[in-house]
Amino acid sequence: MRRTVKRGPSRLVGLAALCAVLAGCGIRTTSVPVEAGAAPSRMPCELSAEDSSSPAAPGIPLQVYLICGAQLVPVDRAVRTPGEKPVSGRTRVAQTLLDELQEEPSDEEKQAGFTTDVRETLAVSGARKGDPRGALRLSSQPEDLPAHALAQIVCTYADSAASGSDRSVVLGGPSDDPVRAYRCTAALKSRPESVPVPGEILPSR
Repeated sequence: MRRTVKRGPSRLVGLAALCAVLAGCGIRTTSVPVEAGAAPSRMPCELSAEDSSSPAAPGIPLQVYLICGAQLVPVDRAVRTPGEKPVSGRTRVAQTLLDELQEEPSDEEKQAGFTTDVRETLAVSGARKGDPRGALRLSSQPEDLPAHALAQIVCTYADSAASGSDRSVVLGGPSDDPVRAYRCTAALKSRPESVPVPGEILPSR
């Protein structure tokens, strides 16, 4: 005669205990269904202290905004200058920062997920006759730049000596169009794909 094994509450209790033991050993179930494939990768968007302050890269410290995880994230850089003299003058500061934005991210920055959309052909110059004081002229019209690139420039300049006393960035292009004031807002940092909204047209002097 075949014996029938009853699977009652005691078996359920045993299974529950086994699951508890496995959980206590650090074995966790995955929240990603097997059929869905691998989980999307996440970039850290952060450099280690060792990478960001490497003694192998001395120079004048500065900060630029790069793209990572569809947002703008500040990154510390160091630029070499003759005699390690500080970079001064609004236009020189603006060009130095623009050069850094055009640089290909380092291996460490790439591994952390950083990229840049600022083109290598872009240049910056000082105010023209009639421009308000502190204005900067890009070699391309600001509104013609990729949205991410313009956002990078605006936020990088806003946190530097290239901005005005109110941290606005006054930009124009090569045309005779008047310059406009731009601001780096929290919304722009989190959504750089949205073109920075310029302020009112600044009157000529």
